Amino acid sequence: MELKSIKGISNAFETKLNSLGIFSVENLIEYYPYRYNIINLINIKDAVPDEVCTVKAFVVDEPKVQYIKRNFNRMIFKVMSDNLIFNVTIFNRAFYKKNLTLNKMVVLVGKYNKLKNTFTASDIKFNLVENKIEPVYHLVEGLTNNNLSKFINEALKNNLYYDYIPYIYTEKYHFINKLEAVNLIHNPRSISDIKASYLRLKYEELFDFMFKINYLKKLNNKAKGIKRDLNNNYIDLFSNNLPFKLTSDQIKVMTEIYQDLTNEARMNRLVLGDVGSGKTIVATYAIYLNFLSGYQSTLMAPTEILATQHYESIKKILNAFNIKTEILTGATKKKERDNILNNLKDGKIDLLIGTHALISDNVEFNKLGLVITDEQHRFGVSQRNNLSAKGITPDVLYLSATPIPRTYALTIYGDLDLSMIKTKPVGRKEIITKVYKDNDIKDVLYKILDELKLGHQIYVVSPLIENNGELDLKSVFDLEEKFNIAFNHQVKIGILHGKLKPTEKEKIMDDFKKGDLKILISTTVIEVGVDVPNTTMIVIFNAERFGLATLHQLRGRVGRGNIQSYCYLISNKDVERLKVLEESNDGFYISEKDFEMRGSGDLFGLKQSGEATFKIANLKTDGEILLQAKVDSLEYIEKELYLDNEYYESMVNEITFIQ
Repeated sequence: MELKSIKGISNAFETKLNSLGIFSVENLIEYYPYRYNIINLINIKDAVPDEVCTVKAFVVDEPKVQYIKRNFNRMIFKVMSDNLIFNVTIFNRAFYKKNLTLNKMVVLVGKYNKLKNTFTASDIKFNLVENKIEPVYHLVEGLTNNNLSKFINEALKNNLYYDYIPYIYTEKYHFINKLEAVNLIHNPRSISDIKASYLRLKYEELFDFMFKINYLKKLNNKAKGIKRDLNNNYIDLFSNNLPFKLTSDQIKVMTEIYQDLTNEARMNRLVLGDVGSGKTIVATYAIYLNFLSGYQSTLMAPTEILATQHYESIKKILNAFNIKTEILTGATKKKERDNILNNLKDGKIDLLIGTHALISDNVEFNKLGLVITDEQHRFGVSQRNNLSAKGITPDVLYLSATPIPRTYALTIYGDLDLSMIKTKPVGRKEIITKVYKDNDIKDVLYKILDELKLGHQIYVVSPLIENNGELDLKSVFDLEEKFNIAFNHQVKIGILHGKLKPTEKEKIMDDFKKGDLKILISTTVIEVGVDVPNTTMIVIFNAERFGLATLHQLRGRVGRGNIQSYCYLISNKDVERLKVLEESNDGFYISEKDFEMRGSGDLFGLKQSGEATFKIANLKTDGEILLQAKVDSLEYIEKELYLDNEYYESMVNEITFIQ
């Protein structure tokens, strides 16, 4: 059903909704609140520092709007509340100006600073309704919370719902029905309404997810693969040609891969390893075994930088075994590309490394036996399947540098066999991590200067591209200006963020790798796995804004060589949580603490495409629901109860067809 069928949605509003990922009435209904405001008014004099409060006030002067830069404005005006006059600042709400007339009564939501006598508002309401629970949605400029609520409530009148929870579990857990749950989540009357609707909708989403995972596992266990005739002394033959000693975890995982490749069942294995744990050499061993069996291999990486890095490091090792290796990316010139494709088809190339260019229709293998996907969460399921389909039944190996607790890994990646690498390669030094407060920044600047004098390079991370009105946060552009002043414009600085074009990102990272840039100021888009051994320090501003797992991933950008490296976390808040990173460099321990502490930030360290993305469930906070959904979905599959459910029966047919 089209959005414009909903009363009030004009072309302009449709465009704004599209930018939020809302393209249909179903999307609109499932655009759930991310939090709720309980409208309880307080006296402004009782406001607690740094806590959101709601106060009634009267406008006492005309608002002034300042346009700071494109798409960014600030409005300032005075109000009186409980006989106290103070300034109110609100960002990107200039369209409210016409409503803020003298003596107008308004309700302000935000934080009051008693010392400065200023109120930073996140919202302004023009109707007073006390003791109301108000849903709060993520918005874009020109689309208010009120607009979105009206559109959603219009859409709710259509009752377009399909209940995905099998009846036996709806009865077992006494869930409220889907119609009631969706209505209550957008229009709760009490906290218990919110809890009941959240529980029901989260379980539905997680049951649906776990059903797919568990059914894939069932099919994978039946799938026949390539049975190779090899003997078990190949680890020694391989390791004797390496310039370093393998760790015990690497040897263990290599043994598991050997068993997979010499077994009739198709390999479908995920190697989950901490940053810098040496997953690439394990994948190289799999390529070596596959070559000895007379088959071709391919390795797909998410970026050209990562693909090139793999090509350079893997080729050095495989040259000793006369394994012909090539690279194919979007930047490969036509003549060279045509030559590679011809040689690949003729079987003259043993290993082809590349980006998503590998899944193009004209990439044909002669005898593909092994498919490896690095940072596998960065690719969609269809992309990974397209690559696997280029062989008859190639074995599949996935690599990921996202350490998560084993219990959750076994649940989330239930369709894969799981290997874990925890031990670090010999010679790697532990990264020294320290938490600093903002007023200690001079100490950090001197430490940066010491590293620059040694010829080393620095990463600096910010949570924002540009200031969005949250004045306590540093943006990459703020930091660029401050670092240029601090180092008197004598240090070459680059900026990397998500709004840059892919070619611009690649150029900046390439300049940094070559050493042309000495400091790289970035948001969290620093590529996972990018190896710049000369980078010995990472400084992360507003570190409280990130989850511990994310901070650990970022810390892993340094310490890639044998030079002592450092990670400095700058924050005035949440210091105790951040000190977990001072005490440990173990990503698996940190991920466990992240689960325990329910810290802020994304569990996996980055927003993943192709990974499970949920509308309402959260793999970190909803672990118990996830595990129960796993148990229930296994029962549902084993007893073949899905044969009486049209939705799950069609899902089974679709999964079987894809496989």
